[in-house]
Amino acid sequence: MEPKFFPLLELGGVPLLAAKGHFATRNSHINYFIDVTNQKYSLKGCRAVAAQLANHLRGRFPIDSILCMDGTSAIGACLARELTRDGGRSLSEGDNMYIIKGELDASGNLIFRDNARFMLEGKHVLILTCSMTTGTTAHHGKRSVEYYGGKVVAAAAIYAAVDEMDGLPVISIFDTKNIPDYEAHSPGDCPMCKQGLPVDAVVNTYGFSKI
Repeated sequence: MEPKFFPLLELGGVPLLAAKGHFATRNSHINYFIDVTNQKYSLKGCRAVAAQLANHLRGRFPIDSILCMDGTSAIGACLARELTRDGGRSLSEGDNMYIIKGELDASGNLIFRDNARFMLEGKHVLILTCSMTTGTTAHHGKRSVEYYGGKVVAAAAIYAAVDEMDGLPVISIFDTKNIPDYEAHSPGDCPMCKQGLPVDAVVNTYGFSKI
């Protein structure tokens, strides 16, 4: 069955669009799938997300670079513009901010070529993702940033089921207060699987594939 999406609420032009069911991600089984397609791939959506995240981030952390994961590069560019608008924060790079995207090697590690290392070395880095269920994706990003000599100051997402990652704050527009019955379980401990409920779809940052 194809997931049926419904709007839960909207904040500053950013809708929280979700489908309820039994979904499998790479790291967990969840009972809600948050659809962020419009927020990632439309200019209007990216601008709205960036404006909301900037309200939570502005002045709280020094940010030199934004590491964009889960296809958030367009949001990252809009967010950098918001954070540097009208001298809204003190930039160690003057009036510049880097929007970077890593490359996955054959082992699944996030790597950066030599010509891009300067955007991480000695820089304060914000990790940007679409949603954070367990924080595993952001953790991998943090580990890579630190390997290249950068310092992660926070993580940001449209939706987050966690409020911290490796002791760092997670900034989000929506969280579990907006979906009180949101659940995430390891595949081996999934109560929906134990009840014999079939998986409705396999989901990741690109969307869903119904089963």
